[in-house]
Amino acid sequence: MNKTGQIRRLTDTMAIFISHVAKVLPDDVMKKLEQLSQAETQPLAALIYETMFKNQKLAAELNRPCCQDTGVLQFWIRCGAEFPLIGALEGALRDAVVQATLSSPLRHNSVETFDEYNTRMNVGKGVPTVFWDIIPEKTDCEINVYMAGGGCTLPGKAMVLMPSAGYEGIVRFVLDQMTTYGLNACPPLLIGVGVATSVETAALLSKKALMRSLGAHNPNERAAKLEALLTDAINAIGLGPQGMGGSSSVLGVHVENTARHPSTIGVAVNVGCWSHRRGQIVFDQELNVSVATHKGVYL
Repeated sequence: MNKTGQIRRLTDTMAIFISHVAKVLPDDVMKKLEQLSQAETQPLAALIYETMFKNQKLAAELNRPCCQDTGVLQFWIRCGAEFPLIGALEGALRDAVVQATLSSPLRHNSVETFDEYNTRMNVGKGVPTVFWDIIPEKTDCEINVYMAGGGCTLPGKAMVLMPSAGYEGIVRFVLDQMTTYGLNACPPLLIGVGVATSVETAALLSKKALMRSLGAHNPNERAAKLEALLTDAINAIGLGPQGMGGSSSVLGVHVENTARHPSTIGVAVNVGCWSHRRGQIVFDQELNVSVATHKGVYL
């Protein structure tokens, strides 16, 4: 197959996968929702979980997106420097978004800033958003697809704390968001927390944290402890499914961090809804495909 054919194959595969992500939640999210549902003791909360599962069933049966806000498409890429289509990847993903918008269909969510018109294709200046990690001497390419909705991760918050605030300041910042803007998303929530050296590095990490599989912890022992403490604290607020009260409020809390300047603690929060449309696909150098997040998906 020549390079043009390879690009077309990658584009078509990604369009199908994007459509699938819009309609079927990843396996780890469904498993966690089932666990929370089984542990729920409040009747209204239990009924809401039943409705969530019915929503997923109907989305599959009707072949329609499982949430009306299919979001802005964002891609987190870990690409080997030797992957043969690395230079064509962003263009292929843009074309795949257009294809998926027409075939799924996806809601038209890309409005050109200042010009104020909807492109009707979910693409525009800087959209879809692509975040890159280049891995030396590797030949495969991992693509994480994420649908960032207007009520969940798009209204994230970030700031820089003074060092005197300490790690207690991080906890205070996160809990302040969970009792204010966090309610704009649909619980149970996936909470991404970034701790770094500035607002932009912390914000990027807080979004990256949402790409991690549920149940995976930060490898740093102290950061993992912070994840557990924040999980307990946010659950204690009692938001419950859809914010109507219940035993659990979160799917998980994921903390990502870097080193920081001694005089700053950058912190950010991004929140994913229970309808966490995330998918991971890997292409090898021959464009063979494996999918880690959705069992049984046919591409």
